[in-house]
Amino acid sequence: MISFIIPVFQNELTIDQTFAEVQRLIKESVGIAYEFIFINDGSTDDSWNRIQKLSQIHPEVSGISFSRNFGQVPAINAGLNLCKGDAAIVLSADLQDPPEMILKLLDAWQNGEEIVIAYRIAREDRWTSRLVSSIFYRSIRAAIPSMPAGGFDFVLLGRKAINAYNQLKSKNRFFQGDVLWLGYPTKMLPYKRVARTKGKSQWTIKRKLKYFIDAWLNSSYLPIRLMSLSGVITAFAGFIYAMVVVYARMINHVPFKGYAPIVILILLIGGLVMIMLGIIGEYLWRILDEVKTKPEYIISEYSGFEDPSSGTEKIK
Repeated sequence: MISFIIPVFQNELTIDQTFAEVQRLIKESVGIAYEFIFINDGSTDDSWNRIQKLSQIHPEVSGISFSRNFGQVPAINAGLNLCKGDAAIVLSADLQDPPEMILKLLDAWQNGEEIVIAYRIAREDRWTSRLVSSIFYRSIRAAIPSMPAGGFDFVLLGRKAINAYNQLKSKNRFFQGDVLWLGYPTKMLPYKRVARTKGKSQWTIKRKLKYFIDAWLNSSYLPIRLMSLSGVITAFAGFIYAMVVVYARMINHVPFKGYAPIVILILLIGGLVMIMLGIIGEYLWRILDEVKTKPEYIISEYSGFEDPSSGTEKIK
């Protein structure tokens, strides 16, 4: 069985078409069992009603609805937690990921690859979106060298990879980094992301900025290490300049009395404070990552699933 994990946020115009195209492709070309899991990430349009209607008509379709918008990564995580397939394919609901790539993903998986990534080599988006995406993923490669330059969202995970991924419980996750961190045999397949034909992208600058911060803080200690390094450099520079000030004081080349000790103290203490802040940051980062107890998402409604809170067998 193949599970299709499809996060949904304000995609009322493309949900039905996405389902129809993927279902047709699977029926005609593969002939294997499948399930669709749509995750409504707090949409305010008609997305949830469309998911419910699909689940009423098609028994292979199920859906969950979050109590509010939690983000794309929590939606993906919820789908992977609920899926029953031998493999799961994560794809977008906006038809920008060509369904034909699914056959290539499945072929690589059937040939023994546990993770198959479809990465973007080009995208038919606005130049601003292409520029931001290029800067984002190229900078992330400093922390994750195996990250494709164009990034990815379209990916297949085998059951071993799904089970391993579901064991990761940290908050504010970076999906691509977590997938690459698993370390399973991975196949990279290039594709061109097509232009959106319906609806409007909800991937705002604010969401992109948060995801960028999540990526850095969850995938690398580099930001905090840079803090510590800057502290060391500042302290070293302060020490060198302190020696210069001491020398100037000895030959009476100082602007006013008391200048030398003030500068020396500011430089040395400032450098030491930077070093200590970096060290404290190392601990705080780890403590903060461990003590968060809020759930990653809250499911308010089920469709096509057993609702664990109600005891009903199947919600339709």
